[in-house]
Amino acid sequence: MAMQSHMLKLFILCLSIALVPCSSQLQTSQAWSLLGIQHLLNYPSALSSWNNFSDICDAEQNPFFTVVCYEESITQLHIIGNESTPPLPKNFSIHSFFTTLTRLPDLKVLSLRSLGLWGHIPAKISRLSSLEIVNMSSNYFSGVIPSEVSYLKNLQTLILDHNMFSGHLPDWIGSLPLLTVLSVKNNNLSGTLPDSISKLESLRVLVLSSNSFSGKVPDLSLLTNLQMLDLGENHFVSQFPNVGKELVYLKLRKNKFTGSLPSEITSCYLLQWLDVSSNRFVGPFPPSLLSLPYINYLNISGNRFTGMLFQNMSCSDTLESADLSANLLTGSMPSCLVSNSNNKIVIYYENCLTTKSQNQHPSSFCQTQALAVGIVPRMQKKIAVLKAIRLVCVIGGVIVGSLLVGILILAAIKRLNSSRASEQPPRRLIEHASHNFPSKLLTDARYISQTMKLGTLGLPSYRSFSLEELEAATNNFETSAFMGEGSYGQMYKGRLNDGSMVAIRCLKLKKGQNYQNFNRHIELISKLRHRHLVSALGHCFEYYLDDSTVSRLFLIFEYMPNGTLRTGISEGVGGQMLTWSQRISSAIGVARGIQFLHAGIIPGLFGNNLKITNILSRSELLRKISSYNLPVLSESVRTDVKAGSVGSSNGPKDGRTKHMDKKDVYDFGVILLELISGRPMKSQHETNIIKDELQASISTDGESKRKSNVDPVVRRACCDESLKTVMEICVRCLSREPTERPSVEDVLWNLQFAAQVQDAWRKDSSSSEGSPFPSYQPRRSLA
Repeated sequence: MAMQSHMLKLFILCLSIALVPCSSQLQTSQAWSLLGIQHLLNYPSALSSWNNFSDICDAEQNPFFTVVCYEESITQLHIIGNESTPPLPKNFSIHSFFTTLTRLPDLKVLSLRSLGLWGHIPAKISRLSSLEIVNMSSNYFSGVIPSEVSYLKNLQTLILDHNMFSGHLPDWIGSLPLLTVLSVKNNNLSGTLPDSISKLESLRVLVLSSNSFSGKVPDLSLLTNLQMLDLGENHFVSQFPNVGKELVYLKLRKNKFTGSLPSEITSCYLLQWLDVSSNRFVGPFPPSLLSLPYINYLNISGNRFTGMLFQNMSCSDTLESADLSANLLTGSMPSCLVSNSNNKIVIYYENCLTTKSQNQHPSSFCQTQALAVGIVPRMQKKIAVLKAIRLVCVIGGVIVGSLLVGILILAAIKRLNSSRASEQPPRRLIEHASHNFPSKLLTDARYISQTMKLGTLGLPSYRSFSLEELEAATNNFETSAFMGEGSYGQMYKGRLNDGSMVAIRCLKLKKGQNYQNFNRHIELISKLRHRHLVSALGHCFEYYLDDSTVSRLFLIFEYMPNGTLRTGISEGVGGQMLTWSQRISSAIGVARGIQFLHAGIIPGLFGNNLKITNILSRSELLRKISSYNLPVLSESVRTDVKAGSVGSSNGPKDGRTKHMDKKDVYDFGVILLELISGRPMKSQHETNIIKDELQASISTDGESKRKSNVDPVVRRACCDESLKTVMEICVRCLSREPTERPSVEDVLWNLQFAAQVQDAWRKDSSSSEGSPFPSYQPRRSLA
C-alpha cells in the first residue's frame, strides 16, 4: 500500500512537470540576454514590465512589447518605442547590442522600431541565421546596408524605413530567394536600382520612396506576385516602368518619368491606388482608369495629360478620390465625378475644361500648351507649316550670307596671326568648365548633399491642399482655431482628416496677382524640409471668381505644440528647466537649420529674422526654426520687419548688402546670449551690455567670474571649458563688423565640441543627452 502511494505521488509529479507549458521554461541565458537588451536600450518605457523573467514567455502581450517562445527559446521579439524617441546616448554601442541579440539563436522575427538605435549595422547580424522578418524602422541607422544581410537566406521581410542609410541598393538583394517585402523608404539611398531586383520572384511589396534613386527602373514584369510598388519622391527618369498586372498599389509621384501611360495599365484590374502625379508624362489620359473595378484613389495631377472628357463617362463605384488637376484635359467633367457625394473628393482645376466650378486655364494658355505638346487643329496645322517653310527660306539665306562673311573675316585674321607668330611666345588656352556658374553656387555645392541628408525625417510628402480640406480642418476658420496675426498674415491651427495637427498661414493677396507668379516660390518652399525647420507640408490657392486671379494663399506647416525655446529657459519643459547640455543641443539644432537655409538649397535664404521666440519645440530636444525668409512673402504681401528690433535680421547697420549670411549669424548670437544668461534681450543696449560682460569674463582666468554671467539654473552643472567655448562663439557672432563674425560651419563645429566636453565632464554618462557626436577638436579661429 505504501508502495502504491509512493508511485501515485511520483506519477502526479511527472504529470505536473509535463503539463508546464514549454514557452514558460525559458533558458536562463536567454533571460539574461533580455536583461542585457533592456540595459543597452537605456531602460525604455516599453520594457518597464521586464521584472520577472520566470514567466516572460507567458506574459500578456501589448502593442509595445511582445516575446514569443517555442521549446524553451525565444523566436519572436517585438520592442516598439515612441515616434519622437531621440538617439540613444553617446555611450550606446550597436556592436554590444547585436552581440546580445546573437544569444537568441532561434530568433525568427525581430522588430525594433523607434528605439533611438544609431550607428552602422554590424556584420554579426549574419549570425542570426534563422531570421525571417526584420523591422528596424524609425531609428537612426546610417552607413550602407551591410552585405552580411545576404547570408540570411530565410529572410522574407526586410523593413528599414525612416533611417539614414546611404549608398546604393546593393546588387546582392537579388540573392534572397524568399524575400516578399522590401521597404527602405525615407533614407538617403541613391544611384540606380540593381537589375537583380527583377529576380525576386516572391516579392509582393517593394517600397523605395523618399530617397535619391535615379536612372531607369529595371524590368519588373517578371515579378508576377508584386502587389505594391512605391517609387515616389526619387529622381527616376525613365518611361513608365514595366510592371505586372497583379498590382494593387502603384505610386510614382514626384519623379521625372516621361512618355505616356502604357495601354497595359488599363488591364491591371486589381488596381486600387494609382498615383503618377508631379512627373513629366504627356499624351492622352485613358478614361478607362476611372472605371477599373476596384480603383479607390487616382492622382494624375501635375503632368501634361491631354484628351477629352465627356459627361456620360462611367466611373467605378469604389472611386473615392480623384485628382486630375494641372493637366491639359478638355471637354466636360463626367457626371459620375461631380455628383453630390460626401464621400468622394474630386479635384480638376488648372485644366482646359468647360466647367466653371473649379478654376481652369484661360483659352490662350490652353492653345499655347496644346501647340507645345503637338496638338494642333488641322487648319492651324496647315498655316503653321506654310509659316515654317517661309521662315526656313529666310533663315537659310541669312545663314549662307553670314557664312560667306565669316570665311572672309577668318582668312584675314589667319594672315594677321601668322605674321605675329614669330614675335609672341606660344600661349596655352585654359578653359574652366565652371565659367557659366556663379561662385556662390560652387562654394555651396559641397554642403548640399551633406545637409540634405539631415532632411525630412518623419515628414509627410509636400502636396497641394484643397480649400475644402482646410475649412474642414479649422471648422470653417472659426475663432477657436485662430492663433494670431502678424506681418506675415493670419495663423490658424487645424486637424486634418488623418488626425494630424497643422498650422495654416493665410495671406491675402492684391487683386491681379495670378497663381503662376507664385509657382517658382512654391517650388522652393516645397524643398524647405529639414529636421530643424518648421517645414511646409503644402499650399492652397483661393481665386477671385471674376478674373481667376489668386485672392488668398494658404501655406500649411507642421504644428509645434511645445512652446518656444525661451519658454524652455524661463518656464521649463514639464516643469524642468533646460540643462546646460540641453541648451547646447538646442543651439546645435538651430545652427543646423541655419546651415540648411544658407547652403542646403539654391538659392540660399538669408535675413531670416531669427529670434529665440521663433525657435519652436516639437519634443524635449527637437528645436525647429519657424521664422525663415519665405520668398513668396514679397513686399506686396508683407509689411517690413521693424528695423533695429532685437533679433531682427538687421543687427548693427553695416551699410552694405553683402555678407547676408552674417546677418543670421548675428541673430544667432543673440539667441546664444539668452541661452547663456537666461535673461531675455529686450533692447539693443541690453544686448551690448551682456556681450561686453561675457567678453570681459573670457579673458580672465577665474572660472567663478565666467559663471557669474550664467543662468543660475545651470551654473553648477556646466563645465568651464564648455561654457568658455560657447561664450567665445557668442561674442564673435555679435561682432559689429560682419567680416569678423564666424561662418555657420565654424559655429556648428565649436558647439559640437562644447557638447562633447560637457558630456565628458559629467560623471554619469548614462544620462547624456542629445545625439552622439564624433570627436571634435576646438577651432578657435572662428572668423
